[in-house]
Amino acid sequence: MGTYEERDVDRRPFDVADAAPVLLDARGVVTSWTRDAQRLLGYPPAEAVGRGIAELLASEDASRVPELVERCRREGGWAGLLTARRADGSPLRVMVRVTSALETQGPSRWLVLMSELAGAPGWDMSRTMLEQMVTRSSVGVAIVDTDLRFVWSNPALAQFGGGPPDRRLGLRLADIQPGLDTEAIEAQMRHVLATGDPVAGYELVGHVRAAPFRETAQMMSFTRLDDGHGHPMGVYYTVQDITDRHRDRRRLALLDRAGERIGRTLDITVTAQELADVAVPELADFVTVDLLESVLRGGEPEPGPPSDTDRVPLRRAGQRSLDRTVLDAVVGIGEVATYLAGSPPIRSLTTGMPWREARLDPLAEEWTTETRGGRRSIFLELGLHSAMIVPIRARGVTLGVTTFFRRRRHEPFDEGDLSLAEDLVSRAAVCVDNARRYTRERDAALVLQRSLLPHRLPEQAAVEVTACYRPADELTGIGGDWYDLIPLSGARVALVVGEVAGHGIQAAAAMGRLRTAVRTLAALDLRPEEVLGHLDDLVAMGAPDDGVVPDAGAADGWQGGPLGDGSVGSGCLYVVYDPVEGRCTMAAAGHPAPAVIGADGKVVFMDLPQGPPLGVGGPPFESVEVTLAEGSTLVLHTDGLLASGDEAWAIDVGRDRLRAALERPAPSLEQRCRAVVDALVPARPYDDVALLLARTRLLGAGQVASWELPVDPAVVADARRTACRQLSEWGLDELAFTTELVVSELVTNVIRHAVGPIRLRLIRAGTLVCEVFDSGATAPHLRHPRTTDEGGRGLLLVSQLTQRWGTRFVPDGKVIWAEQPLTGLPD
Repeated sequence: MGTYEERDVDRRPFDVADAAPVLLDARGVVTSWTRDAQRLLGYPPAEAVGRGIAELLASEDASRVPELVERCRREGGWAGLLTARRADGSPLRVMVRVTSALETQGPSRWLVLMSELAGAPGWDMSRTMLEQMVTRSSVGVAIVDTDLRFVWSNPALAQFGGGPPDRRLGLRLADIQPGLDTEAIEAQMRHVLATGDPVAGYELVGHVRAAPFRETAQMMSFTRLDDGHGHPMGVYYTVQDITDRHRDRRRLALLDRAGERIGRTLDITVTAQELADVAVPELADFVTVDLLESVLRGGEPEPGPPSDTDRVPLRRAGQRSLDRTVLDAVVGIGEVATYLAGSPPIRSLTTGMPWREARLDPLAEEWTTETRGGRRSIFLELGLHSAMIVPIRARGVTLGVTTFFRRRRHEPFDEGDLSLAEDLVSRAAVCVDNARRYTRERDAALVLQRSLLPHRLPEQAAVEVTACYRPADELTGIGGDWYDLIPLSGARVALVVGEVAGHGIQAAAAMGRLRTAVRTLAALDLRPEEVLGHLDDLVAMGAPDDGVVPDAGAADGWQGGPLGDGSVGSGCLYVVYDPVEGRCTMAAAGHPAPAVIGADGKVVFMDLPQGPPLGVGGPPFESVEVTLAEGSTLVLHTDGLLASGDEAWAIDVGRDRLRAALERPAPSLEQRCRAVVDALVPARPYDDVALLLARTRLLGAGQVASWELPVDPAVVADARRTACRQLSEWGLDELAFTTELVVSELVTNVIRHAVGPIRLRLIRAGTLVCEVFDSGATAPHLRHPRTTDEGGRGLLLVSQLTQRWGTRFVPDGKVIWAEQPLTGLPD
């Protein structure tokens, strides 16, 4: 046999009931052969007696016989495994035990007991060897009777506390280990006694007497012991310390929870609070997260150590405690925690290295100088006895510090706890830094959008107006929907609502370019369909040659034309309202038609031809003109107000919901606007939403004066006098001189260059408007005459003396107009 095991032989009498005995003389020659030996090896007595035992063994074991004989003489016996050779030549593994067979007379002999190894449970061992196994084992072993009282235990059980084995006899587990859940353990024992089913791998966590201030974990196994009749005698159980394995599992579980729960938003303070929530109570009883002010604003931390050598302010971004009394004594979330220079938190902040103190000085004051109530507490009053500080570092930059304290748990922080805290904080630090960077980018994006959307809608006399905007991108707060109110000549206004596909900063940039183009075209005083036509041309110039509509959020949205690819496919609704006559002219490009709330509260949706989206090509745009009663409310909105996230919804369903929301009474236009959005738009919209409400006004007869003038140069003087009398009636005598000059120049210019009837109109609204209408199609232009020129200074004087002037074309001619401000005039 190539390998074998040897054990010391118990010199006590050996039970030969299941073994085949053979007698040998002192030289190892067989002197007696039994039937059991014949059955085992197949040799009859005549062939076995007189042969050396070596002849009955395989060659590899036959060579060991002299050595084994010598050991038997020296030690009084031997036990081990050998390979015998059967009579048919086949090998047989046998368990062998050799013991002395001394007789009072005759030669010394050896008794050899052999049993077949195949099918046996293992090596037959004596009681001595069994006792050595359990007494020398590092695993705790004990036996309790049916009353669950100790009747035996090995010395290894003492490592868990409770003294040596003899002190446990007759006691129950609760008497020895009061820090464990002994009721649960004894319930397992009773179950094993009742059923006979063993229990393996039972784990429990608690405090054993050997380590009363340290949480430990044990794994136990329970087996019933029966007598010869199968009646239960007690329970045999083993105990093994698995504290390190248990802590490793808890560490991995805590890190898994941290990965799931930390960084779910891009809010810095929320992320900081998530870090504190995850660490309590698994790692610490009280955790604070303090960040630099610049980090909370989204900025970069200042390089180098803090400039203040005495006190360093940090902002409390998150904290969690198992005890409310601790939170009542420290600064709250959002408040400033000012730390003393040289204190452990500031050292960790400046060096970027963690710090641990297993046992805090109970009489030492806490490190911050700012506390609630104006009094600094000592650690003893707060009940804090162990602390760790881990800097929050990401991408080589320290953003703040996280402090861990223990209060209820008696065991101090150790190196394993510090390593876990570092892993935990490092994961959170990346999330905090991402939130910081996002805050910076979001603030920049919001500044961009605020610069693109109107800060406030301008004051004018045509409509009372309010607007509401709600983006779908709740993270950035910006999107591609927009609205605008543009004052036009003649006290008219343009109401505009549009949308650009996509969300975020790229959509906002595309929206800004589109809005700027609309304002530029509106300044030309074109009809709505003409404005959209020119806007469509500008957008189409930026479309790619392959005709594919690009993503509005593409980074190269500016390239390719005046408005860039990002505006292709955008929608726009352009409405012009004239408060003098109550006329409303509108046109749409791929955009929902507006609704009108009548003075009686009824809601009607305009029948407006739908033009194609901007830049995609299609039939020309068409406009519709309607007359609105005073007090009617125009409702302009983007299609996000009608969306529900379900594409199966028909547009009619969305309109019915909108109609119901608009018909609800509201105390003011602004409250109605907000109520409609709140009713139709969920907290997380499916699309950006913009809503613009404009309640129409009509200028009274006392605010508009109009005169028909003949085409005669002599009428200029009459026109001046008529205008002055009207100004006097309106109490605007201070504007008489300028108005006389404006009327004179505009009427003279029309008589000189135009044909057909002439009409003069004055409008007193937010400004004083002077308009001259003629049937000509030629627009005047401003000249800059030389000193020697005798004429050409009329429009130059008008442009210098008025707020603004211009020309607009109407179906039967043109209107030249000029405005003067009314602000600053005496009441």
